[in-house]
Parts: sequence; structure tokens; C-alpha cells
Amino acid sequence: MKRILCATAAALISTAAVLPMQASAADRVVIVREAPPPPRHEVVPPARRGYVWAPGYWNYSGHRYVWVRGHWERERHGYAWRRPEWREDGRGGWVMDRGGWGRGDSDHDGVPNRFDDRPNNPHRS
Repeated sequence: MKRILCATAAALISTAAVLPMQASAADRVVIVREAPPPPRHEVVPPARRGYVWAPGYWNYSGHRYVWVRGHWERERHGYAWRRPEWREDGRGGWVMDRGGWGRGDSDHDGVPNRFDDRPNNPHRS
């Protein structure tokens, strides 16, 4: 009986750390109560023509945070790479914004137009 109670308590404790919410039929949003660790320092390799560096980030595996190393993504003209990041949800938890490719980089400098002072500058260095 003690084993069953201990196993049940352990299961309840481990599931209490993660609160799944249904965002849509296609994907799920997971809210984690524990803040992610600070980002690790990564040495960014020299630039590669036609590629964008996607920096590493902390992913949540269901029981703990796991570091995902940075990697190169093939450049997509007209798109800007948004890095994955954790945000506080205002209810005592942390939500992962998966990032990825987003439209709106007219001059292909990797800066989305909404943050770019001169988004249509074809002579950007």
C-alpha cells in the first residue's frame, strides 16, 4: 500500500510542474512553473553564405529543461528567423515561443521590417 501511495504522490508532483493548455487542434501550449536556466554561452561559428545562425535555447522535455544547441538554417528570402524564447505568462508560469521563420525581411539582412530603420535598403552592408 505504501508503494502505491508513494507512486501516486510522485506522479502527482511531477505532473503538477507542467500545466498543458489547448491552444488549437493542431498544437499544444505547455506552461512550466519553474523558470528556465539562463542561456548558455555558445561560440557562433564564422558566417556561412546563404545560411542564418539559429542560437541554442532551453527546451522542456516534460520533466526538466534540456539545452538544444545552435545550428545553421538555410536562408529564406523574404523571411526573418525568430529565436525560440521563454516568456512569463502572468499566471506564475513560463510559456515557450517556438520561434521559427516569419515573413517581413525585405532587404534580407535578418532584421524583421518592423524592427528595421530602413527595411528596403538594397545596399545594406
